[in-house]
Amino acid sequence: MKIGSHITDETLLKLIGERLARLRLTQNLTQQQVAEQAGLGLRTVQRLELGAAATQLSGFARVCRVLGLLERFETLIPEEAASPMEQLKRQGRKRQRATGKKAAGKPKNWTWGDPQ
Repeated sequence: MKIGSHITDETLLKLIGERLARLRLTQNLTQQQVAEQAGLGLRTVQRLELGAAATQLSGFARVCRVLGLLERFETLIPEEAASPMEQLKRQGRKRQRATGKKAAGKPKNWTWGDPQ
C-alpha cells in the first residue's frame, strides 16, 4: 500500500512498522540486535514494528539510524530554500517569529452614508 493523505494514522503507523521490520530482516538483524544498537528496549522495537502509537519519535529515529535510514529524513522534511530576494532581505538574520496574517490593505475611513 502506498502512503498518502487518504490513509488513517493507525494504518500509517502499521505500514511504517511493517517496512521497518522488512528492512531489518533484509539486513539479517534480530529485534534484539536493533534494540541494543539503538540503545532501546526490545519491547520498544517490537512496538515500533507493530505500529503501536505509544512509541516515541526519538526511538523511531534511533531505529532508523541503525537501519541506515536517517539520511532519508532529508527528503521527508527538506530544509527550506529561501528565494534570492528573501536572502537579500535577511542579510544574515535568521527569522525568529511568525508574523501571522495581516489585514489586507489599509482600513478605509468610514463616513456617514457609507454601507457598513
